[in-house]
Amino acid sequence: MKPDIQALADEQAVINLASRYCWALDTQEFEELRNIFTPDAFAILGGTQCYGIDAIIQRISSALTRLDVSHHLVGSHVVTVDGDRATHQCYLQAQHVLQGTEGGDLWMVAGTYDDKMVRTPDGWRISQRILSRVWTEGNPDVAAPDLRPNQ
Repeated sequence: MKPDIQALADEQAVINLASRYCWALDTQEFEELRNIFTPDAFAILGGTQCYGIDAIIQRISSALTRLDVSHHLVGSHVVTVDGDRATHQCYLQAQHVLQGTEGGDLWMVAGTYDDKMVRTPDGWRISQRILSRVWTEGNPDVAAPDLRPNQ
């Protein structure tokens, strides 16, 4: 069976977009998120609903700029492309560090991203992202109060 080169290229582009998201967060290059999401994207991040790219950037930057460092990893990607639309699911693990936090400096979150993506003239973009936590470990005081589990 001959591989469908366009389908392989689309799948790789979607996976690359998920990785670029992690790099933008961990390098705190939050304006790069404008090249990852559509302007009207919807996201649920840390239990907060975000409508539009400005709200997504605000949510992410307010959570991460207070940290010393974060490290987001994604893997086990499942991509389904249907023309100019795609779905993407992957696992994530994110480590958050804030030195000197009483009770410990590390809080780790593991979960999934469930995405809807669209092909634009500038390439693939996320139009919807839902973060679902599966488990956490460490000190939730490292995170902003509204990111703590069970709230």
